[in-house]
Amino acid sequence: MVKEHKKETFKHLVMRFLLILLGATMAAVSIELFLVPNSIIDGGIIGISLILDYLTPIPFGILMVVINLPFLFFGYKHIGKNFFISSIFAIVALAIIEFPLHPIPGVVDDPLLATVFGGLILGAGVGLVIRNGGALDGTEILGILLTRKLPFSVGEFVMFVNIFIFLWAGFVLGWEHAMYSILTYYIASKTIDIVIQGLDDTKAVIIVSDEFIELGAAINSRLGRSVTKLHGKGGYEESAKDVIYVVVTRLEISKLKHIVADIDPKAFVTIMDTQEVHGGTFKAAIH
Repeated sequence: MVKEHKKETFKHLVMRFLLILLGATMAAVSIELFLVPNSIIDGGIIGISLILDYLTPIPFGILMVVINLPFLFFGYKHIGKNFFISSIFAIVALAIIEFPLHPIPGVVDDPLLATVFGGLILGAGVGLVIRNGGALDGTEILGILLTRKLPFSVGEFVMFVNIFIFLWAGFVLGWEHAMYSILTYYIASKTIDIVIQGLDDTKAVIIVSDEFIELGAAINSRLGRSVTKLHGKGGYEESAKDVIYVVVTRLEISKLKHIVADIDPKAFVTIMDTQEVHGGTFKAAIH
């Protein structure tokens, strides 16, 4: 029997749209008070809209809405109604909030400061919107659709598009401003990752060892981490192997290595980055 999905509560819906509004506000502040006064752009649709804003009398907000609409339409067909509504709300909010900010002088006139802080604020704003189910940029939506038929990943497609945007910015704004724009894009993209994935830097560890029982007990008692034992088979000798899987924080990696080396120096250890950890008693670990 298939369970019915629970509908989003009104309280959660209101909170989600308030956070989207906050994200759109932060993006508007970054664009109008940091980037535009210093002739710096971001990548994607925001970057295209900012360049066209320099070249035409059409306001940035209107350009953002018009250029994003076709991508959002495809997003509605392929990603869902909630995504479409959340994104439309975010983009329209950005356009409305940006308008009264336009006459206000920039916060800083140092391009490097504008690049760093503008990128941080923009990335935090865009990240909030994405984390709450919307988008301010249709480039990735186009990438998702096109890469189904092209031999590229979404990331490669977005990078390819942005190369042309920054080259265009070099001819329109000057190459120095284009280089500042690339730095802004990098800072914003890293900030988006932090907002979406969180600040917790966790690692997933796989340990192949004949001493799996003792290792599991030691990790549990000395690190306070629960372990999962997986059953496997050696590819060469076809012998049964028990594998330990555990998630730890970055600061616990050194101690985990010491535990493994102390019990089984010949153990095979693989350490992988993780994006997020949910559920269980992960936060309640003792040391």
